[in-house]
Amino acid sequence: MPIVDMPLEKLKTYEGRNPKPADFDAYWEKALEEMKEVDPQVELVPAEFQVPFAECFHLYFTGVKGARVHAKYVRPKHAQGQHPAVLHFHGYTGSSGDWTDKLAYAALGFSIASLDVRGQGGRSEDTGGVTGNTHHGHIIRGLDGHDPQQLLFRHVFLDTAQLARIVMSFPEVDEARVGATGWSQGGALAIACAALEPRIRKAAPVYPFLSDYKRVWEMDLCKDAYAELKTFFRHFDPQHLREEELFTRLGYIDIQHLAPRIEADVLIGVGLIDTICPPSTQFAAINKMKAPVQLEIYPDFGHEGLPGMHDKIIRFLSEL
Repeated sequence: MPIVDMPLEKLKTYEGRNPKPADFDAYWEKALEEMKEVDPQVELVPAEFQVPFAECFHLYFTGVKGARVHAKYVRPKHAQGQHPAVLHFHGYTGSSGDWTDKLAYAALGFSIASLDVRGQGGRSEDTGGVTGNTHHGHIIRGLDGHDPQQLLFRHVFLDTAQLARIVMSFPEVDEARVGATGWSQGGALAIACAALEPRIRKAAPVYPFLSDYKRVWEMDLCKDAYAELKTFFRHFDPQHLREEELFTRLGYIDIQHLAPRIEADVLIGVGLIDTICPPSTQFAAINKMKAPVQLEIYPDFGHEGLPGMHDKIIRFLSEL
């Protein structure tokens, strides 16, 4: 088996390298209280794209720090009574995608909401109040200040939980049958969502991003999706005099530290030669999960399409 990281046996016991802040739990409880105090001002706008068996909407809500956040929302047209729902999250710098991507779930009798992450490729506002992308640098946004409450991914993680609460409140949705899924950044957000909204019943992340930042740096893989970590140090701490402080601050938005909060059943796909999100960083989160975890291992695959994985996710979420 090709190895770019640790052997699988060692991966299954790896506990992660990135420090966890001492006040981590209090930090997220305070963040959730801030989110709950926001009036989301939910708006559903019918989309131009429609199909006979489903209704398609632009869903807008106000998130923390006043940002107007967008998601695509598709629900089955002729469903009887309440039905399950899926929350979908996209990869780094991407968007919620095409409407047709959502139709399989609607055909199965699910509602589906697909979030546009702030400042990336969709319609959501960035925290600075501009619509559209700021694309890169999101991991390090707010890192150099003295207030970790300003980390951008804090706000994004809260958006996932707020979207879950909104969808669960819709009269057509059974709040006890909601799942979350996504690949890469989307996998990280599925984990964050399930950690911050305990009513999520199933989570299906694939090679999740945003985990164990210090391990990424130690492997000299601060490139591609993690390139901004090296950029930050080169510009703002070239001798790593604040290394421990900065990695600890990143710990607030490290999904491995949120993973123990998950109560949902988990299905997770991992490619063992992934050099974008190294397997060890993924297992740092997996090994902290207390909920049941079903692992789907792809020994010869990296950060790419994993044959059959979409089908496995559909079957897993269909159990809702």
